[in-house]
Amino acid sequence: MRDFHFPGRSPVLATNGMCATSHPLAAKVAVNILERGGNAMDAAVSAAVLLGICEPQMTGIGGDCFVLWSDGPESEIQALNGSGRAPAGADAALLRAAGESKVPVNSAHAVTIPGAIDAFCHLAENHGKLGLADLLEPAIRYAEAGIPVADRVAFDWSRDAWVLQGKARDCYLINGSVPKGGELFAAPGQAKVLRAIAKDGRDAFYTGEVAEDMVTALQALGGTHTLDDFAAVACTPTTPLSGTYGDLEVVEHPPNGHGATAILMMNILSQFDIAAMDALGTQRTHIEAEAAKLAYDTRNRFLADADHMTRLDHMLSMDTAKNLAALINPRQAMASATTISETVHKDTIYITVVDRDGMSVSLIYSIFNGFGSGIASDKFGILLQNRGAGFTLEEGHPNEMKGGKRPLHTIIPGMVRKNGRVIMPFGVMGGAYQPNGHARFASNLADFGMDPQAAIDAPRSFSDQGDMKVERGYSDTVRQELSDMGHNVSIPDTAIGGAQAILLRDDGVLEGASDPRKDGCALGY
Repeated sequence: MRDFHFPGRSPVLATNGMCATSHPLAAKVAVNILERGGNAMDAAVSAAVLLGICEPQMTGIGGDCFVLWSDGPESEIQALNGSGRAPAGADAALLRAAGESKVPVNSAHAVTIPGAIDAFCHLAENHGKLGLADLLEPAIRYAEAGIPVADRVAFDWSRDAWVLQGKARDCYLINGSVPKGGELFAAPGQAKVLRAIAKDGRDAFYTGEVAEDMVTALQALGGTHTLDDFAAVACTPTTPLSGTYGDLEVVEHPPNGHGATAILMMNILSQFDIAAMDALGTQRTHIEAEAAKLAYDTRNRFLADADHMTRLDHMLSMDTAKNLAALINPRQAMASATTISETVHKDTIYITVVDRDGMSVSLIYSIFNGFGSGIASDKFGILLQNRGAGFTLEEGHPNEMKGGKRPLHTIIPGMVRKNGRVIMPFGVMGGAYQPNGHARFASNLADFGMDPQAAIDAPRSFSDQGDMKVERGYSDTVRQELSDMGHNVSIPDTAIGGAQAILLRDDGVLEGASDPRKDGCALGY
């Protein structure tokens, strides 16, 4: 139990169902869906689509998603890859010939075909109860009426709005200005698109006038995208990966997401007695930073579209983790690993829902950089992701940009099992931080006995391309000692990521945790 003398959040407790996500309106809508008889998948899909209106700088129907779920605590965990592919005409060789060394993040070349809508339609039809029209109704209503911009959303909006170009400036600025906290943001064009999807399903998005609108905007900016590329979109059921940390089994989505990176990092950390260290001390923070450098460097070398990746077993091998851990000097920082692919971005949205039957959903949904590519379609104002920036242009690399491939993704949903039983869907937002965040969350639980809310609240650090970001929650002494070890220490302008989790307790109570770094909450009934 937390010390009530200090600011903080108590866990949220309920018995019939719960949602935890980064915006309170989305959490409320999810609970409303549960109360109407929908299951956890219905609630997660409905609220996720709404989050594209609540937090348009983070996500939207022009983006991608990954999903893990189980039908009950004793059921197998299933996975769905809702990430899109590069258009058939995409080719790294063309960009290299044009003098590019990496994919330009705010160009049409960075836009992969959005996969989330296809995934949401598939999930609603095959794993939900209420039907797509009921699930999209809240997002349609709020897209038309508008939503007051939340404080954290306004903060991020002001930092990311510079990427907006053309029609996107008309759709995502209010009278030419960045909205302030409390101003109403509406998206009437998206409401029309969602109405069409509610009526005619995924084909309303991937064919006809909506697809033509997106293709026209992209081709006008030099994109190779075609209507055939959009019509061909199909989500992919996949088999989850898992690794153990202490007495926990952490389940991750397989590539092209980088859940394997989180498992590798946990395997490296397991070579050290982290539990004997101070949870907020210099030694734990240093070891974690070094493990992240090694795990992320491995990711950059090997991780790609599952159809093009050959070294996954090597990444997940405990022998690999032991060999990497042996490279860590407990008293001195190593040089930063080289970044091969462009994976730096701010955030995403994550939502988790558990229903009264114990169905658990872990869903993450993103447009990559803040406001994605900055490109929106002319007629409907659909903001398009720039996930293609996750490709490398390095010739022969497994993650080299090619038509029809999926790029390396940074977004990863997670779930925890214990003794073979699903006990907690969770997710950590924060761009490239996410595998580090999963490893830290697991360590906070297993090594330090924190409850989910305390594990989320705890200060974070992240060694990111030579910059050792250390949140203000750490002491100045720790920052100085890290600097003395050779880390280039900074206090980040923006708190590192966000997180949500729901614990399925043994007594049948659901315990929700939500990150105070975001506007959202856990809400149950």
